[in-house]
Amino acid sequence: MTQVTRRALLAGTAAAAALPPLALRPATAAAPATGQQAAGVYRYKIGSYELTALNDGVWNRKIDDKFVRNAAWPDVQKALADNFFPAETLPIPFTTLAVNTGSKLVLIDTGLGAFKLMGNDTGRLTGNLKAAGINPADIDAVLLTHAHADHCFGLTTGDGAREFPNAQVYMTQSDYDFWTDEAKVSHPQIGQFVAATRKYLMPNRERIVFIKDGQEVVSGIQAIAAPGHTVGHVAFMITSQGQSLCNTGDIAHHHVISVETPRKAFAYDTDGQQGVATRLKAFDMLAGLRIPLIAYHFPWPGIGHIARQGDAYRYVPSPLHTVL
Repeated sequence: MTQVTRRALLAGTAAAAALPPLALRPATAAAPATGQQAAGVYRYKIGSYELTALNDGVWNRKIDDKFVRNAAWPDVQKALADNFFPAETLPIPFTTLAVNTGSKLVLIDTGLGAFKLMGNDTGRLTGNLKAAGINPADIDAVLLTHAHADHCFGLTTGDGAREFPNAQVYMTQSDYDFWTDEAKVSHPQIGQFVAATRKYLMPNRERIVFIKDGQEVVSGIQAIAAPGHTVGHVAFMITSQGQSLCNTGDIAHHHVISVETPRKAFAYDTDGQQGVATRLKAFDMLAGLRIPLIAYHFPWPGIGHIARQGDAYRYVPSPLHTVL
């Protein structure tokens, strides 16, 4: 058997470099580069339900010592560096989910819409719905995990019209009341968000139905109370033919920090410690029952499993399939 030594390999490389070029002119591309990404659409099935993950864009958030509340900043920087994340900005994707039950077309969360507080690389849901062959007018129900801008402002178009004109909207009353409370508009930390939420959410009040913990909102989709990130935050358990998937909303914000150090409280939690308690409870359930999740801010398309790892967890992304 021929053995390849390092000396022979280097000698061969040098010889190849000395050979004349095969062509006198450079190769040219058959078409110019597009300069844009393909549509953010990914389909899969849970039982008989067809699910479509839809990307609303990405927020390139500047990283600072306020990103995680109860952790030393050097520890957070090390965790990000160890996982090859940029030092100054962190890409935070937004992934909504359409569920076709066969009798209802449901959308879970709506993205930012025309609201550009989180940059110009957001508000992609409408275009991706079109790419997925879904007409916004065909959506029967919009389920909101909570009332933060990146989850509900897409209800309204830039000119104030309804993006999903035929949809009933479902959310918790506690979240609606908190984020549309006029008395909070003057609050130094959340006032601007409350003012914006009133503008985007209140015009839809007459079609909003308030939901409770454990309620089957649409056949096969159950609301699960998951407070902490907001006062009325909920997850949605989707079940068909004995298979389940949990849409966790913002129970976890990052697939490394939230999962491998789940006791760290995040900057945008209304109650950080309650958010930690909810996260640990949810992760224990998902890991113990081996139920997959789709997480709004995890890397596209946000689908995977939570596995136990010591006194914490690890995220295992699901392999992507090219056929249903």
